[in-house]
Amino acid sequence: MKTSDFNFKLPEELLAEHPSEHRDEARLMVLDRKTQTIEHKLFKDMIDYFDDGDVMILNNTKVFPARLMGNKEKTGAKIEVFLLRELDAETRLWDVLVDPARKIRIGNKLFFGDDDSLVAEVVDNTTSRGRTLRFLFDGSYEEFRKKLKELGETPLPKYIKRDVEPEDAERYQTIYAKHEGAVAAPTAGLHFSKHLLKRLEIKGVNFAELTLHVGLGTFAPVEVEDLSKHKMESEQVIIPEEAAKVVNRAIDEKKKVCAVGTTCMRAIESSVSADGHLNSYNGWTNKFIHPPFEFSIANCMVTNFHTPKSTLIMMVSAFAGHNFMMKAYKEAIKEKYKFYSYGDAMLIL
Repeated sequence: MKTSDFNFKLPEELLAEHPSEHRDEARLMVLDRKTQTIEHKLFKDMIDYFDDGDVMILNNTKVFPARLMGNKEKTGAKIEVFLLRELDAETRLWDVLVDPARKIRIGNKLFFGDDDSLVAEVVDNTTSRGRTLRFLFDGSYEEFRKKLKELGETPLPKYIKRDVEPEDAERYQTIYAKHEGAVAAPTAGLHFSKHLLKRLEIKGVNFAELTLHVGLGTFAPVEVEDLSKHKMESEQVIIPEEAAKVVNRAIDEKKKVCAVGTTCMRAIESSVSADGHLNSYNGWTNKFIHPPFEFSIANCMVTNFHTPKSTLIMMVSAFAGHNFMMKAYKEAIKEKYKFYSYGDAMLIL
């Protein structure tokens, strides 16, 4: 298939600027692959589709406040710095994106905070907008990380044109987030409330937690028509032994194994044993899932509504079937479902 096969006209007003008032009251479109039928529900209704012994796989990565606003030395020009990943804790080296990039060269210093209490020096160019920064800070590593959190803001996706609001710090984070390292939320999980998780637990649904630290590469546009030429950015994955055991028991018992989000799906499909079970794993993945693809672990998934020509719509199309997914998206637009990070959800059975 080609990139253009995943194009569709998405009205701008359907891009969600804010989350639903209550997490589990976002809308839920339910797709049944066997019957090729579509139902319209609320997210909290998903409990009706799961039974005792079924498993939900959750990504417990935690978003850190990755967006910093700084000023360039001498000129005072305002520069946005987006923290991507820490390269070395001891020397405080980070890979970042800078905007506007044309103004930032090796050797430049950037100052952060009203009192310039944090300074960074540009030590390398990585990509057109990418730089490596060395942060200069007098204090312990813990104090340095605390300072980054203090000065950083929630890294909402660029399509959200409004300013970051106080509630974003909580709402752009799953309620089960534990391990800091993501620069974007695993958004399918944003719809789970404590109440819904408890109800699922009482019903006998088991949970398997893994960690995939979402990078910006997840949202990178596919700029080639031939999908085999697109390269995904590597993201760190940790699948604990205990999570693999929970999932494999459900596979053996022919239960539902539900990947909550494309990040979970990519993680589990990156660590499959020869007999179709899940292996524990600690490493990196750059797996790009698009049609045609044989899925080995999950037999259902929860996902949000994705933007045209994105790697995310390609993955869900591989799972649901391209024609069925395009039909569902046409219906979603007609029914005015909200798209993208703060948007509504889909359950594919």
